[in-house]
Amino acid sequence: MKIAVIGGGSTYTPELVDGFARLGSMVDELVLIDPAAERLEIVGAFAARIFHHHGHPGKITWTSDLDAGVTDVDAAVIQLRVGGQSARINDETFPLECGCVGQETTGAGGLGKALRTVPVVLDVADRIRRRAKPGAWIVDFTNPVGIVTRALLDAGHKAIGLCNVAIGFQRRFASYLGVDPSAVVLDHVGLNHLTWERAAYVDGVDRLPELLSRHLSEISDTVDVPSEIVTMLGSVPSYYLSYFYNHDRHVRESIGAQTRGQRVAEIEATLLEMYRDVTLTEKPALLGERGGAFYSEAAVGLIASLYGHDDTSVHSVNVRNNGTLPFLPAEAVIEVSARAGLEGPATLPVAPVTPDLAGLITHVWGYEEYALDAALRGGRDRVYRALLAHPLIGQHEYADALADKLIASGRDHLAWAR
Repeated sequence: MKIAVIGGGSTYTPELVDGFARLGSMVDELVLIDPAAERLEIVGAFAARIFHHHGHPGKITWTSDLDAGVTDVDAAVIQLRVGGQSARINDETFPLECGCVGQETTGAGGLGKALRTVPVVLDVADRIRRRAKPGAWIVDFTNPVGIVTRALLDAGHKAIGLCNVAIGFQRRFASYLGVDPSAVVLDHVGLNHLTWERAAYVDGVDRLPELLSRHLSEISDTVDVPSEIVTMLGSVPSYYLSYFYNHDRHVRESIGAQTRGQRVAEIEATLLEMYRDVTLTEKPALLGERGGAFYSEAAVGLIASLYGHDDTSVHSVNVRNNGTLPFLPAEAVIEVSARAGLEGPATLPVAPVTPDLAGLITHVWGYEEYALDAALRGGRDRVYRALLAHPLIGQHEYADALADKLIASGRDHLAWAR
């Protein structure tokens, strides 16, 4: 197989490359594509050393020419960050001026990212469709994954969204239970970055009640949600739910503090210097602080399944609802557990969702509908409506002010706003 990685110059790419080097025996060529040629050269050379270190027979190539890079690929992974870390830092700071949480995928910051990202990803996907092999899958890891995947599917692309939240829980739960991670099957349900683990099956037996009984404090600390909430829910929320359950606390703690984007920018600068070292052949420990734990395993496993190399593994993916959650329309994109094969993903059965979860899912889905409309068609009115629809904003005073701040901070990446 020939696989393209769009955004391949990211300092995170060696994590993905390491996964393919260890687990991706089906890969003959991995093409890294990025417009940042100087950074791509550094990352590409390091990626080649990783493959060589692991004895992988495939080759690593890299190019800044998107059309050339995606020609004849069997699959493409998209991991873009339009505007880089500086845009992320803006997303994390401007909402705080209105007393709203600043986060790159949640709230006003998440909308800012969606607005500048969706048009770029759709352009990339069109070029992949014209030049890749027939039937090539697009695996989207670009945030906000749910909104981006919906845009891709609505445009007729053969796409599936991927997030690393569930595989992180799977690995943690497996370590607590002393079993192989592949033995743990999660009842993972919701929207991207708005999910809950409602069960953890091992040999058909739900072990989540046992996990919550023995490891409640550790689990609650990991997701930054009070143990009382976890106990009440009887399920484990994604750590992104902390921005909903602890919204005002996050705002207080963020004002005047270093943002996550600022910290990542520091890490990236150090990583690039490390990657220049021609003796470095394994991903450095610092890369673990960059984020995206276990993404490489998730990506390699999903691609293997989609191309018929593994039809038993369960993946947590972003796919069309198609009746899985009866309170959402069929065309909605949800994040659930599924098996995958040559025919694509097959969602596992989902038990009824409690009213509190269903209500929040529906509310955020409504916001995502307006966010996608704003990303596709632009305009302040559409931005304002999306902000007003978001459960973390929801007031005219905030939505009105945030619309102007968002457009001003993102103008360089919004063609309709210039």
